[in-house]
Amino acid sequence: MNETDILARVLTRIKPGANEHKKMREVVDHIIALIDQVVLKHGLSGVEAVLVGSAARGTWISGEHDLDIFISFPEDADKEELKTKGLEIAKEVASEADGFIERYADHPYIHADFNGFKVDLVPCFGVSSASNIRSAVDRTPFHNQFVLLKIKGLEDDVMLLKQFMKAVGVYGSDLRTGGFSGYLSELLVIHYGSFNEVIRAADMWKPGITIDIINHGTREHNDVLVVTDPTDPARNVAAALVMDKFASFINTARQYLDKPSIEMFHSLPAGCLDNDEFSLILNKRGTSIVVVLFDKPDVVDDILYPQLFMFHNSLMDMVKRNEFSVHAGDVWAGESKAAIILEFQVSELPSVKKHTGPPVWAKQHAEQFKDKYQQQDIQGSVLSKVYIEDGRYRVDILRKYLSASDLIRHDIHTCRLGRHVGESIRSGFTVLQDMQVLDIKDYSFRVFLNGFYNMP
Repeated sequence: MNETDILARVLTRIKPGANEHKKMREVVDHIIALIDQVVLKHGLSGVEAVLVGSAARGTWISGEHDLDIFISFPEDADKEELKTKGLEIAKEVASEADGFIERYADHPYIHADFNGFKVDLVPCFGVSSASNIRSAVDRTPFHNQFVLLKIKGLEDDVMLLKQFMKAVGVYGSDLRTGGFSGYLSELLVIHYGSFNEVIRAADMWKPGITIDIINHGTREHNDVLVVTDPTDPARNVAAALVMDKFASFINTARQYLDKPSIEMFHSLPAGCLDNDEFSLILNKRGTSIVVVLFDKPDVVDDILYPQLFMFHNSLMDMVKRNEFSVHAGDVWAGESKAAIILEFQVSELPSVKKHTGPPVWAKQHAEQFKDKYQQQDIQGSVLSKVYIEDGRYRVDILRKYLSASDLIRHDIHTCRLGRHVGESIRSGFTVLQDMQVLDIKDYSFRVFLNGFYNMP
């Protein structure tokens, strides 16, 4: 099958059909009518509903029933009014939905389910220019306007690029994924002219490459990829993209250029490790896995994951300071539980620990160190005389924690936890090691483990 046939077959699968478009339009029209009714009922002037995002731009993929509908307030509206009245309108509209929850980003918004569509009802300011934004979401309507002006005839290419990125695992600019946003993928297609040209260009990308579609950037960015926002000269649209996702996209683009295949647009469902497979992996790798399990805080992912990553990094620093050797680590969150996962090359250490003192020529500190460790040791924790090595005083002492698990159990509260994760940890946590990890029966965790070990 040649490349043209491959892309045509992929499009047949991912491009929404007439019925799907009709259903989406009906849901959008219904919600906008509800917003108009509520606004009229409350006598609010200048407040209107605006459909934004891929649904508004014709670049959404079949089966992606996500809608972003903004409730736009006048530019000079009071910020507190936007938060309170905007949320009231969104809640009243969502009362007609199949269900809804309140979420918080820059300010509160409502996430609702209307007839199978996941809808975000987001208050914003209808500012006259993207340079005058008063909240983080205010620039989105300007994204809409720019893309609609440029995207005509390129919608299929955007869908192909999005699907390709999904299959690679690099689609999504949320803090959990650290990949390419939908808006970024649209800008790449607009800049390069087609899906194929984006792939060809990626073959030559290096960290720091800069794309400025209208040549108006006013700020330097130290990011792996810089795509200046056409609506905001100081903003990098690709700021959320992390190095590994950038590199993964380049790697797969090269594979596609070498040998295009329809399979490269399909993300195969990850396998679920069973008990025997997990046991075999542990034995073959010869490493030790430690999982810190706790209740998942009830916050949105973009609040949760930065705290999980901060906790993970702090935990890594702590175990390394205590001389345990870490091979890999990651974070996981399911429906009700969250976890930090560390794979150790060395998770058990001998009783003896080398304690380093000051250099010999730092006389005052050196004398204090010698006085402290040459005295009779009541607790029996000093295992040698003070000696000199590499110009510094040293002494062998008993190690406080012989296992990484014990260290984590006793000193976890010294780590940087973040507000919500910290509350969960303080209410209780469990440290599981090796085969104890199988006590976690959550299917998504077993799928995560498969990915963590990068199994073929």
